[in-house]
Amino acid sequence: MDAKLIDFTDFAQARAELGTDFVRILGYFKEDGTKSVAAIEEAMRARNATALVLPAHTLKGESRQFGAERLGDMAEEIEMVARRCVEYHESPEELIEIVVALRGCFAETIAALEADSNPLVTRRPGGFGRRLEPTQGLTRL
Repeated sequence: MDAKLIDFTDFAQARAELGTDFVRILGYFKEDGTKSVAAIEEAMRARNATALVLPAHTLKGESRQFGAERLGDMAEEIEMVARRCVEYHESPEELIEIVVALRGCFAETIAALEADSNPLVTRRPGGFGRRLEPTQGLTRL
């Protein structure tokens, strides 16, 4: 996948829109995403294209809400190929590689989202408590 892991512009927008509910909703995404990934893996083991569609669709939408581009793109590919397989009565075996990679991408995505959501993490150098160099900040007149 060529998409970046997280689009932090979309992530910041979601954080601003969700306000104080952000951490709770992120927790729901983690729980729901874990279930969706497991359902996708189970459907793939059963070679059941129909059972791939809904969890992939759900994971796609929730991922994109948080700016999780790569995960959203992977889920979309699974959903679209699974829909085609249902329509043409084909086995979804071409999805094996992406389904195998899905759990790792989900874990990496959750780790990145949680790390950036932690209020104790310094996000940018030069924040509160940074010592100013003699040439920075206030000067005596």
